[in-house]
Amino acid sequence: FSIFNLSFAMFLWIIVLTLINIKYAVVYLLSDFQCFFAFSQNGKVIAVTPWLSPIVWEGTFDPFLIDSIYRQQNITIATTVFALGKYTQFLKDFLESAEQNYFVGFRVHYYLFTDQPEQVPEVNLGEQRQLTVLKVPSSNRWQEITLRRMEKLEKLIESRLVNEADYVFSLDVDTKFYGRWGAESLGRLVGVLHPGYYQTPREQFPYERRPVSQAFIPHAEGDYYYGGAVVGGLVKDVHEVAKTCREQLDIDAAKSIEAAWQEESHLNKYFLYNKPSKVLSPEYLWQDFKPHTNEVKIIRFSQVIKNYAAVRPNP
Repeated sequence: FSIFNLSFAMFLWIIVLTLINIKYAVVYLLSDFQCFFAFSQNGKVIAVTPWLSPIVWEGTFDPFLIDSIYRQQNITIATTVFALGKYTQFLKDFLESAEQNYFVGFRVHYYLFTDQPEQVPEVNLGEQRQLTVLKVPSSNRWQEITLRRMEKLEKLIESRLVNEADYVFSLDVDTKFYGRWGAESLGRLVGVLHPGYYQTPREQFPYERRPVSQAFIPHAEGDYYYGGAVVGGLVKDVHEVAKTCREQLDIDAAKSIEAAWQEESHLNKYFLYNKPSKVLSPEYLWQDFKPHTNEVKIIRFSQVIKNYAAVRPNP
């Protein structure tokens, strides 16, 4: 009788654990796809892609819920930043604003590529936050700096991130965080809508239109125009992005071809045939010179105003 009771109790306990796991699985899915049902007050925000991936806008997620789910997974978010030449001047604002807004309460490891390690400012990092400085050669062409980022990201993932991180974001340094950026941005493969083209007809997207380039996208194709200042996702998926784009960049370079918008053009080509599992709204990549719009209720991350002639090594 006691053995029967023990077996029955174990059976009930297994059922309870199963139901708990199902509950958390459902909550996880809802937190990832709840923006499918969300719209802005004026009803104009599209919160899901044609392939049913969420587009993350303010009001389409519960910050406490989504963060609590991912904190249970004890994840590490690697974040790569490139600051060469005079772009080191943007590091202090980038890092200090990130510490106030970017994955607060999570384990974050910044990997900073720079040709001037001595110019990296001292910034107080929070608990479970780490900064690694990686020295790279200088360049006299900003286009070359942009073109080689995918190669550097690919090699970093292969040499370190496969063992040191779960997710990785590659972000531009001439930016600043103005609001929360949390676990709602995590996904298998993540892109961001370019703030200059999210309301623009596809025919006007600045895709690479020359068939000779590996970044070529025909006029009749394309979903969105993605900003190259933000790309993220699981380490293995971002590695595939970096590897593919680097290979295509190398093929173009061998033919003395440079895509219209360098790596951004190749990124858009990749996302056309490898759909992001999550798309971030322009809240996650704005431009300081742009006024607020009805759709963008909050600016989380924005490119700062700068004199390109003063910070770039060449026109």
